[in-house]
Amino acid sequence: MADEAKAMATMVANIEKQTGKTLKQLGDALAKSGLSKHGELRSFLMEKFKLGHGQANTVVHLTKGAQGAAAAPAGDDPLDAIYVGKKADLRPIHEAVLKLLKPLGEIEVSPKKDYISYRRKKQFLMVGPKTNTQVEIGLFSKTLKAHARLKAMPAGGMCPFTTRLSDVGEVDATLAGWIKQSYGDAG
Repeated sequence: MADEAKAMATMVANIEKQTGKTLKQLGDALAKSGLSKHGELRSFLMEKFKLGHGQANTVVHLTKGAQGAAAAPAGDDPLDAIYVGKKADLRPIHEAVLKLLKPLGEIEVSPKKDYISYRRKKQFLMVGPKTNTQVEIGLFSKTLKAHARLKAMPAGGMCPFTTRLSDVGEVDATLAGWIKQSYGDAG
């Protein structure tokens, strides 16, 4: 299920089944809540509809969009909301990373405000624009070996290692190996 649109459709279907509400109805509930901040809206959904953090975050993202826009139809590509404006030119890097994920197996896709989280039993990869010229890859493997392209992060952070890419050519065999190792560690 490495295909983003299929994964997103599955996630939305599961949220709708769990809550008994359509994505539009959940968006309407958010609009009527009187809340405006992303975190407040997420907490509202978690409390009122008993959604998990990632599920509520996805609903806010899909119904409000990255710019606070009107509700987006279910199944929209979450990359559309992340790679806009000056960051639009970075999208091919993310799409090249997606090609590395396809042969790995089943993957849960969880869009966040500024990046996409990829999970198995636990999160193994984060991908999103860090600046207007670089995509950041967060790798959740504690067993990766030091490398000039890897930045070790402080203990207790979101992920043990990150790397930044400025060009599609940097989506190479080295990165593929790190992603495969992270995927295996998340087993």
